Amino acid sequence: MGALIGRDLLSMADLTPDELSGLLQLAAELKAGTIHLKCQKILGLLFYKASTRTRVSFSAAMYRLGGQVLDLNPSVTQVSRGEPLIDTARVLDRYLDIVAIRTFDQQDLKTFAAYADIPVINALTDLEHPCQVMADLQTIQESFNALTGVTLTYLGDGSNNMAHSLLLGGALMGMNIRIAAPDDYQPLPEIVQQAKALGGDRAQITITPDPIAAVKDTQVVYTDVWASMGQENTAESRIPIFQPYQVNEDLMTQADKDAIVLHCLPAHRGEEITDAVIEGQQSRVWDQAENRMHAQQALIASLLGVE
Repeated sequence: MGALIGRDLLSMADLTPDELSGLLQLAAELKAGTIHLKCQKILGLLFYKASTRTRVSFSAAMYRLGGQVLDLNPSVTQVSRGEPLIDTARVLDRYLDIVAIRTFDQQDLKTFAAYADIPVINALTDLEHPCQVMADLQTIQESFNALTGVTLTYLGDGSNNMAHSLLLGGALMGMNIRIAAPDDYQPLPEIVQQAKALGGDRAQITITPDPIAAVKDTQVVYTDVWASMGQENTAESRIPIFQPYQVNEDLMTQADKDAIVLHCLPAHRGEEITDAVIEGQQSRVWDQAENRMHAQQALIASLLGVE
């Protein structure tokens, strides 16, 4: 994984298939305890959005490597008083070894990365959530011992960061990705085209408003909240629009008999997913949440060149 040392991860598309495969292999070895890595580096967390799993999993991953974590809450730093992002980037570059940023605009992430020499990790933007998808891929690989040829169906808001990163990450690994979303909530066309280019002949990309057709014989059923962070004021109005895309017991009868269910959490039970499904035997949601820590530990170690 030496090729990743010092690089940024701003998008799933920043990785090659071999690099992503290597990260997933390292994550599996770290989880199994067959490899032990140690570093004395400092990770900064600059989060402009609320976070449970991302904040805790990044912190736990760094502590397990032997490093330190600085939680740089924007509300108690000069960022909240209008310090330019390019100034913040150049200052933190002198203090930290690596930084994970959770923000709104993908362009802000790119700007920070342009003015900081340390590795910059996308810990979520409105456009993408690559670290979540690394954990998703690890969970799928654990379930099927493969990624290439596996079919994943995402149901719900196809225009959100999860749908975008699943398209890109799945295509990189040669998976078949189906996005089932209402017509007005489908993925950005440029992301779909990018995924098709990344996947080539190895991956089939399907965008459809039909949830039943999308789930037919699929091996992975994936959903997310219907209103992402910053869209809370539209949550009630979205319920009738997305109701046909709810992951429930009836819908699961259309999937492959050995299909698994994933949700990146937090879940609004009774909306995008039912209690019976998220607590059912096909759910891998808690393994998926745990794998955030392992995947991010592998990513941090690779970007820092930890041995």
